[in-house]
Amino acid sequence: MTAKQTLTFWFADLGRSDGDKVGGKNASLGEMVSRLQESGVNVPSGFATSAAAYWLFIDHNGLREKLTEAMAGLKKDHSNLEEVGDSVRKMILKGKFPGPLEETLCECYRDLSARLERDDLDVAVRSSATAEDLPEASFAGQLETFLNIRGERALLDAIKRCFASLFTNRAIAYRENHGFDHMQVALSAGVQQMVRSDLSASGVMFSIDTETGFPDITLITGAWGLGETVVQGTVEPDEFHVFKPLLDRTGKRPVVEKMLGGKDRKMTYATGKSTTKLVATSKQERTTFVLDEDEVLQLARWSVAIEEHYGQPMDMEWAKDGETGELYIVQARPETVQSRKEAATLKSFHLMEAGKRLVTGLAIGDAIATGKVLRLESPEEIDRFEEGAVLVTAMTDPDWMPIMKRASAIVTDHGGRTSHAAIVSRELGLTALVGTGNAMQKLRDGQVVTVSCAEGDEGQVYEGELGFEERDLDLGDIPETRTRVMINLANPSSAYRWWRLPTDGVGLARMEFIIGNMIRIHPVALVRYNTLEDKQARHQIDELTVGYDDKSEYFVDKLARGMARIAAAHYPEPVIVRMSDFKTNEYARLIGGAAFEPKEENPMLGWRGASRYYDEGYCEGFALECRAVRRAREEIGMENIVMMIPFCRSPEEADKVLAVLAGEGLVRGLHGLAIYVMAELPANVFLAEAFAERFDGFSIGSNDLTQLVLGIDRDSDRLKTLFDEQSEAVKIAIAALLEKAQRSGTPVGFCGQAPSDHPAFASFLVAHGISSISVTPDSFLAVKQQIAEAEKQAR
Repeated sequence: MTAKQTLTFWFADLGRSDGDKVGGKNASLGEMVSRLQESGVNVPSGFATSAAAYWLFIDHNGLREKLTEAMAGLKKDHSNLEEVGDSVRKMILKGKFPGPLEETLCECYRDLSARLERDDLDVAVRSSATAEDLPEASFAGQLETFLNIRGERALLDAIKRCFASLFTNRAIAYRENHGFDHMQVALSAGVQQMVRSDLSASGVMFSIDTETGFPDITLITGAWGLGETVVQGTVEPDEFHVFKPLLDRTGKRPVVEKMLGGKDRKMTYATGKSTTKLVATSKQERTTFVLDEDEVLQLARWSVAIEEHYGQPMDMEWAKDGETGELYIVQARPETVQSRKEAATLKSFHLMEAGKRLVTGLAIGDAIATGKVLRLESPEEIDRFEEGAVLVTAMTDPDWMPIMKRASAIVTDHGGRTSHAAIVSRELGLTALVGTGNAMQKLRDGQVVTVSCAEGDEGQVYEGELGFEERDLDLGDIPETRTRVMINLANPSSAYRWWRLPTDGVGLARMEFIIGNMIRIHPVALVRYNTLEDKQARHQIDELTVGYDDKSEYFVDKLARGMARIAAAHYPEPVIVRMSDFKTNEYARLIGGAAFEPKEENPMLGWRGASRYYDEGYCEGFALECRAVRRAREEIGMENIVMMIPFCRSPEEADKVLAVLAGEGLVRGLHGLAIYVMAELPANVFLAEAFAERFDGFSIGSNDLTQLVLGIDRDSDRLKTLFDEQSEAVKIAIAALLEKAQRSGTPVGFCGQAPSDHPAFASFLVAHGISSISVTPDSFLAVKQQIAEAEKQAR
């Protein structure tokens, strides 16, 4: 074997089993170049220095014994870590390359430049340790990467700096904490063609949801410029979620989430001593997604190919070349957090009281933590940090690790789901909020706060120490039942959280939550924006609809993806989406809503539900709802979405609504569409046969049915002791509906908490032949047990 072959390897000649030669990162690059390019995955070409080259350099400079001696002098409490690390790095940086090694490196660089027909090719030089990226060892950015390296002298210097980065303070501490022998780990430098993402965009991609472990989602984040801003968490990136099982369906575009990030700066090439620089982004860049939908889908398909090839969830980095428009995968390694979690139990966190919200950001994980705020500007302030405090800072990098391990929670101003703070918080099992924008400004030292990540994608910091409940849900012994047990969901951002529950679908997905909390604008105000007189409402609409030329498209897009995200988490089981059922006073509170809603004495019994859908005062808004359903089902591909019409007072009204739906292309049976009706009015019970002719199923809304059977305002404090959905009158109505539905073969579901709170009521429903029962996710297991017991007794 020649010196050149032993000291360097072209990526095309490497495979994943070569980690002992070139480290995990470079072996993975070699695997992709040699095995996955034929599947269409673009990977930049290049070469890697070998572990033998590293040891040749170390021995040529007589450093092996010196390094061993220096590391032996590291104190157990790491109090002299900075001194030891600095001395070791200086030894390496003063070293000289042996002639054969220098000659080989320069020759490989010239060969690479010639292959790509470029003089002084710009390359990235990445560090890859021989123990790095093993499933049990995620080094999470401990080593260095150098971008925009040009020329032989600059290349040699960058490779030497990579060698030295094996002994950064954070890398030394990490190996000490994880039991790696410093002198048994070598460093390979990967020299890779630079993708000109400085002229375009780059980011990070996971083939699994990083917060919940939901395996059917590819998560993509991205920002303008070189990818270090996303990895380091210095910007708030765009975020995309793609539902993998539908990627091969012709005509489907399963992007179930698109979130525009702030992206206020980008890293680009620089000239002079520093090879890169940070610059501000333009307004157009901040308000434009870094990838179009075709590019998002292309990356997602590559993530599936890479995951299938490696046989495990993967963590990848992507880049787009601004000169050619080509997409590339520049790194891939195993995902090491969610894929290793035990699946037998599921933790559930729930706040027991309300509090004053101080700060919001992206929730990492789904836990809750409390503690005193400690704001730090730099990891050098470690002496100020107290065990169990809430760490608040602008952003983190690997130097923060010793502090992060001592924190009860972490809150950062900058960063996204794939930033250093997010990745390490998951590894450490810490509650974290990233990308808050203003935590350092809003929170003060010593202030007691509650950090909650249990409310979906958006996390909160609340004032004071709030009470919360932590429950372990055992998924190990769940009985089979004839009755379908489903869950109620409203918040798309928490949908993935419950994917491990073996549900039979979603019995009630409330459209109002998406409209009220995510869209926030009255749909008619968007349709009639040009004639809207409320200046404040117009200003708010302009801020929320940035990036949408058509104001109505904002409503349709947000609503479609919100529904699709809930449907994805339970695909292919049915997800029953109730069309909007705000009361007029609730609609009026939406942005721009006051101009389009009447003042009613009793909104509970007023212009609500089905009566709005064909009325000229709201039919334009309902048309947007219908467009969103069609998009979610027919374009995104979530054909498991079932429509449900609320508060339908008569069969004649049902006919009007069905005609409106047909006019919007939503016809029962077309593309498998099922349309249900809420059974929440006495008229729905009395005329059940007529409603069954028009709809595919019933869903009992126990709150409204109880209210109207007993004549009790369900919101009345004075009458709350009389409100009882288990009253004999309500049970007679339910039994009558079930009997009539069974005669027509129409399924009937029940949405409400009574079966979980009262086992006798579950037995009543089962005895009368209920088709499905839908409850809150955290009561699913208890209800499943109660239904199984009730079915035994009914035999």
